[in-house]
Amino acid sequence: MDTLYARIAQHITEQINNHTYRAGDRILSVRRLSTQLDVSISTALEAYRALENQGLIEARPQSGYYVRTQTTSLPPQPAMSNPSASPESVSVSQLTMRMLNAVNLPDIIQLGAAVPHSTFLPTPQLHRALINIIRHHGDQGAAYELPQGSHDLRVQIARRAVDSGCSLSPDDIIITTGCQEALHLSLRAVARAGDTIAIESPTYHGLLQAIESLGMKALEIPTHPQQGISLDALRLAIEQWPIKACALATNFSNPLGCSLPDQKKQQLVALLSAHNIPLIEDDIHGDLGFSSPRPKTAKAYDRTGHVLLCSSFSKTLAPGFRVGWIVPGYYKTDIIHLKSVTTMGTATLPQLAIATFLSKGGYDRYLRKARHEYATQIARVTHTISTSFPTGTKVTQPGGGFVLWLELPENVNALTLQQHALMQKISIAPGPMFSAKQKYQHCIRLNCATPWSDKMEQAIRTLGQLAAQQ
Repeated sequence: MDTLYARIAQHITEQINNHTYRAGDRILSVRRLSTQLDVSISTALEAYRALENQGLIEARPQSGYYVRTQTTSLPPQPAMSNPSASPESVSVSQLTMRMLNAVNLPDIIQLGAAVPHSTFLPTPQLHRALINIIRHHGDQGAAYELPQGSHDLRVQIARRAVDSGCSLSPDDIIITTGCQEALHLSLRAVARAGDTIAIESPTYHGLLQAIESLGMKALEIPTHPQQGISLDALRLAIEQWPIKACALATNFSNPLGCSLPDQKKQQLVALLSAHNIPLIEDDIHGDLGFSSPRPKTAKAYDRTGHVLLCSSFSKTLAPGFRVGWIVPGYYKTDIIHLKSVTTMGTATLPQLAIATFLSKGGYDRYLRKARHEYATQIARVTHTISTSFPTGTKVTQPGGGFVLWLELPENVNALTLQQHALMQKISIAPGPMFSAKQKYQHCIRLNCATPWSDKMEQAIRTLGQLAAQQ
């Protein structure tokens, strides 16, 4: 993210990498950094927190901030992607199912599916909320919920929307069965079979599966691992092709982890609005940024109702509850109709449990802990990759979420690596499943939301060795 604290953090990172500060050195105090750069104390503190989350520095009580002794230079990041310049039919379902089938294999090290391990989730608190609802509101929990979903939950989501720059009422929101249903409903509301959808490249495999299942085509747009989709390339594509909709993640995308700066989000909405092209925005990782404040959504800049904001609690609270939502704007009537004729309504009990959890303030307490844990996980995995993968490996540096995208040397085949890794009880997500035409043959995505242990560290080192053998 192109913020002041991020630029300060990047400057200090460069000082560490060029050995201006060496391992064990004490760096400037927060107050001195604030004075030296003429920034606020809070901005200086945010910069240091970002560096802590990356594992570059550590705070020592009553002493200050120091460069961590295990610090090594971060691997380089991938460059801007360069996908096919024409709409393509999508074919990724077989690859995706191969990865998902590995989830339930015994003794597997889960680095493939981007699902948080139960130890990262507030499961006991949610269970208590469920038990309380069953005991005291059993009839309500067993009843059908209308297609729009629990009013209590929609109230809580609307209140939290302020953090992402949106002013919403509960009536603006429709509860869905996870973010996947929200994306699927959005595509059905704005496009038909044969239509072209502009997407990031690489992009979330679930979005590709939805496009594939609906008989639509995907037009992959070049995407930067830090700044997100190229607006210049998108503008050229709009002039050349009959794009029916644009679907992308603006905050901590999967798999790159990139985020569009606020100005770029505003420009994106203006560009699409000028051409009457709806935007399907996936914000499922928006709450998992490593630094404050929470980034805005593109929906915050929507003035015509043509941004369909999709999200879920699957990556933050409970994947198995399957509770997501959509803010459909102009397409609300269509979305409610589509919801009613497919799933009718989302399961009632999980909605009520999450609404209770949110209303008691538990979500914010949990997020503060989860953000730090995921940032630490990303730093640990990145450090291990830097010391065990082949020379030439490139790794993203996400500002949130819990996945890493690796670009391996070109002679490494990701599908072969996946097969060899499974023989070692390690699951990974190969790059081709994130592209309509199965590009990124030498790339993989790693899920970092698995508890750190000697076993996990060894699994990553084993992956590096398998890649080196190719």
